[in-house]
Amino acid sequence: MVSSSHEALHRIFQKDPALLTRALQRVLRIPFPEPTDIAILNADLTEIEPIERRVDTLLRVETDVGTFLLVVEAQGKKDEAKRGSWAYYLSYLYAKYGCEPILIVLTQSSSTARWAAQPIRMGLPVWNSLTVRPLVLGPENVPLITDEHEAARDVPLAAFSAMTHGRGSQAAAILEPLATALQTLDPDTAAVLAQFTESCLVDSQAKQIWRDLMTAINYFFRHEVAEKVREEGREEGRIEDRAEMTLNILQWRGIEIPDSVRERVRGCTDLDELELWAQRAVHATDAAQLFGEE
Repeated sequence: MVSSSHEALHRIFQKDPALLTRALQRVLRIPFPEPTDIAILNADLTEIEPIERRVDTLLRVETDVGTFLLVVEAQGKKDEAKRGSWAYYLSYLYAKYGCEPILIVLTQSSSTARWAAQPIRMGLPVWNSLTVRPLVLGPENVPLITDEHEAARDVPLAAFSAMTHGRGSQAAAILEPLATALQTLDPDTAAVLAQFTESCLVDSQAKQIWRDLMTAINYFFRHEVAEKVREEGREEGRIEDRAEMTLNILQWRGIEIPDSVRERVRGCTDLDELELWAQRAVHATDAAQLFGEE
């Protein structure tokens, strides 16, 4: 079962595809050429045989020196079977698209990062027929952005920093600067990044700090709902905020929202239930999945 933190770690790059190339340049110091265009591709690599193979996120990046495919995989723990899958992904994509695939692994675990970074070698020990060298972004190389001005310079990167460190006690250090930096973005983008961040926080203290910060400044910072918060009281405003945030996450992810779902979400007055629906919206594949099994 895919966890919400798994989804958030790679879907932030669907929200801001250029963030991935910036992370390669600034975090890993990879001299990746400046993109001229980036497109999100279908991540399904299934062939005619009934074996489903799907990458987490697949981006096509156009640059002045050529076209690249960025194969993004969120990895929670060590899984030796993945090493064969990753080699398959790159070979298949190279054959299908005829351009260079690059494997990028995202993880919140330092031990998983070290495992994932090991080269995958196939062939004779003295002559490899195929070598896969994943690029890994994890707690040991993604900087902990704790300065408010630095966070404001690249808010998605600051959010990814908090998400990457979300399983450690250091996560709390980025949250206040990130909350302030989110206010520089449009409300819908800020809401999505805020939800992604919360999904990746494991430390109970950090999670509570984040919820308190979001309660204080609201997910939709300059949205008309914020006016209702001041006029009608915080509780009612929080309910409306959360309902609109849930619908906006679905809309941003390209999931069709039937009128019945929209009306049910907006008509709900139970904040705890809306919290649950907002979390489900991050990884749902159908709007009806918000409500779980009836």
